[in-house]
Amino acid sequence: MPAVDDILFSRRRAERFAQLLDEANGGRRHHVRSRLDGQLAPLVAVSQRLSADPPAVEADPDFRTGLRAMLLATAEREGMGTAPAANEPNPARSASTARGPLLPAVTARRARARGAILIGVAAGAIAVSGISAASENAVPGDALYGMKRSTERAQLALASSDISRGQLFLDFARTRLGEAAELRGDRIGFNAVLDDMDADTRQGIRLLTSAAVQRAEPASLDTVNAFVTSQRRAVGNLLSGASRADRERTRQSLTLLDTIRERSDAVRAAIGCGLPAPKGSDALGPTPTACPGAR
Repeated sequence: MPAVDDILFSRRRAERFAQLLDEANGGRRHHVRSRLDGQLAPLVAVSQRLSADPPAVEADPDFRTGLRAMLLATAEREGMGTAPAANEPNPARSASTARGPLLPAVTARRARARGAILIGVAAGAIAVSGISAASENAVPGDALYGMKRSTERAQLALASSDISRGQLFLDFARTRLGEAAELRGDRIGFNAVLDDMDADTRQGIRLLTSAAVQRAEPASLDTVNAFVTSQRRAVGNLLSGASRADRERTRQSLTLLDTIRERSDAVRAAIGCGLPAPKGSDALGPTPTACPGAR
């Protein structure tokens, strides 16, 4: 499915999406077809399902407050709901003398499209927040697992810094570990979740060690070490009562955590002795050289 921002925030797609929503809700049919309809149809279907059966989960009050502030700021930036000042030209009025009623009609339609987008985003965000809450305990194979992973990707997209994204990836690695505990005995599912866990772990460690080197500040390495300590203990618990194949796969994740701790210590030492930023890097981030005189 195409990225949501590609669909909603392209003007042409936004206008067509608004038309399809109007038609789905009993509005006037436009009797036109667009090559975008196939991409937008799933979103229209989701809108219909949400309208017919809204989630029972209530959105967090802080989320509602933040969403309202975001929508008001967007409306103000787009000039929606405000009339032009007396000394400002009105493009729709000035152009109408040359082009007749065409431009005002187009402008009004675009304003409705922007309004539909804002309303859709607001309703969708509140509804999705409820679905996301319901998907927190989903595991691979469950109907809501895709929503759970989509929510994680949205969190990453909204993160404000590499450190924030790195911490999120480590949180996701902890989540994957919980899913793995539920899938013990399912060799394929267990291995797949641990693969995802290790991938999230590498992503988070790479971002945090890179931030530590760039800032010459080892604070983010404290997060790395705390994660390794708690995660290693929890991953070790998967060995109890596991099959031989599951134990072998689990030990690979334990080895990765040991390697991460060694990398974190090496980066911390390099920062401490004032070495320049390493030129080399790998999946775990910068690969520092040893301090002069170190064994």
